[in-house]
Amino acid sequence: MSDSNTTDFTHPPSFILLGIPGLEGAHVWISIPFCTMYVIAILGNFTILFTVKTEPSLHVPMYYFLCMLAVTDLVISTSIVPKIMAIFWFNSREINFNACLTQMYFIHCFSVMESGIFVAMAFDRYVAICDPLRHSTILTNPVVAAIGLAVMLRSSLLALPFPFLVRKWPYCKTNIIPQQYCAHIAVVKLACADTRVSSYYGLFVVFCVIGLDVIFIAVSYTQILRAIFSLSTKDARLKTFGTCSSHLCAILTFYIPNLFFSLMYRFILNVPLHFHVLIANVYLLMPPMLNPIIYGVRTKQIRHQLLWILTHKGT
Repeated sequence: MSDSNTTDFTHPPSFILLGIPGLEGAHVWISIPFCTMYVIAILGNFTILFTVKTEPSLHVPMYYFLCMLAVTDLVISTSIVPKIMAIFWFNSREINFNACLTQMYFIHCFSVMESGIFVAMAFDRYVAICDPLRHSTILTNPVVAAIGLAVMLRSSLLALPFPFLVRKWPYCKTNIIPQQYCAHIAVVKLACADTRVSSYYGLFVVFCVIGLDVIFIAVSYTQILRAIFSLSTKDARLKTFGTCSSHLCAILTFYIPNLFFSLMYRFILNVPLHFHVLIANVYLLMPPMLNPIIYGVRTKQIRHQLLWILTHKGT
């Protein structure tokens, strides 16, 4: 397979992933933080799953949603990091066309799924704080399962057009993708056709899906804050707000890099290419690494259960 950027083809048999353009000589060193982030994400999210599974007192909606988030983070990081490491360590830059579309689908599907899980978690916090007496009757196990299924179906359907639109376009310019994985907008920019449909659909997903999710979360937390400030004592307010702090930190970790990357890639042109690529990786790899740390450190039940497992191991 030639790396030429003038090859004439409709559907390339493969794409070439450049890694981080301009920093090829430092790929081995750059791989160290990437590999560290992935190992932390794998260990942290599996620890969350194991801890919730082994402790019956954690079998409640909040922790069911946390397990969904952990699985989503595992899929997102595993869909991109092995190929990134292959590029950094073995200079294995070629990726089959269909494999590229599959990777693209998983990235966008599970990113939308993660946003939906944050909405579900915000709803859980809203009910728990604003209507605590009815929490157990509103968020029953069948309702939690139905919410999880709805989140999965929404993300699966919304991500489905991305690979189909990419397959539709002819590619007569180049088969070189100047980054480490097959993001939708990066592949679309290689097509030699009017790709406005792809760009418009990508913006629709960003603004009308993630945007609506953020609005729903903001409305939920407006009501939550009103309920918190109506409490009689400062200690009660701080204790109640503490139950939401992990969720708020995880939301900021997910949405801020996501929105910044989406807008930067489309509208900010005078930014070095390697900065684009690094931001693209931060937006996908930071949440899977930080979420288990945030919930492990700030959630008392998980912290105590994990400490109990570690101190009683082998006894």
